[in-house]
Amino acid sequence: MHVLLVEDDVVLADGISRNLTAAGMAVDVVHGGTEADAILQRNQVAAMVLDIGIPGIDGFEVVRRLRSRGSNIPVLLLTARDAVQDRVHGLELGADDYLVKPFATAELVARVKALLRRSSPKSVELQVGGLLLDIFSRRAWLNDQPIDLSAREWAVLEYLMQHASRVVSKQQIIDAILPWGEELTLNAVEVYVSRIRLKIQDAGVTIRTIRGFGYMLEKT
Repeated sequence: MHVLLVEDDVVLADGISRNLTAAGMAVDVVHGGTEADAILQRNQVAAMVLDIGIPGIDGFEVVRRLRSRGSNIPVLLLTARDAVQDRVHGLELGADDYLVKPFATAELVARVKALLRRSSPKSVELQVGGLLLDIFSRRAWLNDQPIDLSAREWAVLEYLMQHASRVVSKQQIIDAILPWGEELTLNAVEVYVSRIRLKIQDAGVTIRTIRGFGYMLEKT
């Protein structure tokens, strides 16, 4: 799941990003409101952690523009402003939750997870054949037996299961699983798919290669 983090304090942003990544999320980090607004117009993210006092347009304006476009992406505001009116203003604009700095990073991670659960209550588990993924606990089972997946293997498999019985291209996989600004080669996707095939070969599912198009996960 992609989370957009908008925070101009580079050190704080790095710490938050590392903790969200450790919790199984792909994190895109930007440091200004104008850049965040541009990304939100181009890409779909699962949630946003947004500092109010950022360069360019401020966090309030980012939320206002987001909601004016009809987006219901969950938003957690970060603010050094302890005034009640600022918190109320953010919530009235459409933010879902807020944290006042300084805060415990563990609490921020827990709140982001809660927002993700509330925004997608029907997609906590994915199952195809004997293969089951629990998205929020980041656990996988093969015929009721736990299996180990690397972070990238998990991300690729999650995307394929979300699009089961549909053909997806290598580039679609890359765009879906990779944090904004990073790179992954098409050959690397082939490697991850090959590794996943070996791990799920007894699950009653297969990942078919559709030559010239991409991959399709389906029951065997």
